[in-house]
Amino acid sequence: MTKTNLMDKYPICTVEILKSKTTFSNVTEIIEYLKSLIENHEIAKFISTFNHYEHTNNISGEINEEIKDAQNIIFCFGAAIPNTKMLAVRPRSFGIAELQDSFVVEYLEAPKAKINELITNWAESIANK
Repeated sequence: MTKTNLMDKYPICTVEILKSKTTFSNVTEIIEYLKSLIENHEIAKFISTFNHYEHTNNISGEINEEIKDAQNIIFCFGAAIPNTKMLAVRPRSFGIAELQDSFVVEYLEAPKAKINELITNWAESIANK
């Protein structure tokens, strides 16, 4: 897992998994796997999926030629709403992209270390599945 700051503002965590290191063959299979982890967690709530690749392609938007598929799975851990600002950083999402030889899973770093560790573990568990 690597961390970067997108546009010097957004703390992004990235997990890249070589296709040779996983049994998943496409993004949809990974989405279904992550959905099962979310649905089986005691407080996480699955919300939806979004096919970002399809949407961008349908509006004739620009897609990096290395990207073969790109989808998001949207979920939330919102066990409390301590203030209105929390609504701006929720819900959470994994962005999953398929490249020629790998899958890239990216997500905004969670403010709670325990939650961030959990979602990092989920992303890294795609390898060797």
